[in-house]
Parts: sequence; structure tokens; C-alpha cells
Amino acid sequence: MSESPAWSIIGVRNGCRLEISLLSWSLILPILLLVLLANAAPVLARFVLRGHLRQPLDGGRRLPDHRRVLGPTKTLGGLLAALLMTAAGAVVLGFDWRLGLVIGAAAMIGDLASSFVKRRLGRPPHSRMPLLDELPEAALPTAAVTLPLELGWWDGLVVVAAFVLLHTVLNPAAECLRCRLRQR
Repeated sequence: MSESPAWSIIGVRNGCRLEISLLSWSLILPILLLVLLANAAPVLARFVLRGHLRQPLDGGRRLPDHRRVLGPTKTLGGLLAALLMTAAGAVVLGFDWRLGLVIGAAAMIGDLASSFVKRRLGRPPHSRMPLLDELPEAALPTAAVTLPLELGWWDGLVVVAAFVLLHTVLNPAAECLRCRLRQR
């Protein structure tokens, strides 16, 4: 039976050993950064592209409930920005670009799914729904890379919880910045 290194964080609950080692942290932090980047990229693209590639992904289509499928803010430019920026971000962090592409695609699928649900509930674009705004955008990309990177369920939980916390704290600041940029 091997001993845990001194740099591990260990917890035991109901006889189940939970461990996050330094190796796990070397994967958790980059995954968290890439998930954050995937979710920030569409917002950044909106200002960088200045009206280009603003075609809504749903093409303006409405469902029988007379509501848009996704809404006007889910655009081709935002999707492409998330995919390209996370692929580039993965390379910068020392990973294969395909890992970033998978994280970006899964994060956008989560974002689109939450927008779809919010439209069905009659919520307008940019309306906040705690946890629905964060969980799909973090859990899907984390789940998508858990097996290839040999992460444990605890590692994935740390990524998702950290994303939810950071998104909740940073979102008001991002909204303030978005409002100031709109005024220009």
C-alpha cells in the first residue's frame, strides 16, 4: 500500500478515500482555465468582430411555443471564437489543440442547452438562472476530458465547483464591462 505524497489533499468520507494530488492540480487548473476561456470567448468575439459573424445559430427559428430556439445572442462568431480560442489556449498551456477543441465544443453545447431551456421557460437572453447558467457549461467539457486525461470524479467535481464559484463572482463584473463597452 503506497503512502500519499505530502502535497496531496486527502479526505475520507464513509470509508471512501478522496485524493487530489499535485498531478491532478496540474490538470485541474488548465482544464478550468480552458472552460473559462471557452465561456469568455463569445463575449470577447462580439467586441472584436464588431458585427461580423453575428448570424444567430438558430437562424431566427421559433418553436411551437413561439419562442426562439436559442435566441439572438448565440451566434456563429461566438461559437467559432470559443472553438478557436480554446484550441489555441490548449497549445499555450502545453496540451494538444484537440483537447482545447473538445473542451470548447462541449462548453458551447452546454451553453446552448442552457439557453434552449431558458427560452422554453420564457427567460430573455442574458437573464441569470443560477446553476443552469454554469453547470452544463462546466460539467460537459469536464466530463468530455475526464477519461482521456485519467481524471477522477473528485477532480472533475473540483473543476465544476471552481467554475461555478468563479462564474458567479466574475459575471457581475463582466456585465458591468459589457455595459460600458456598449455605451462607447
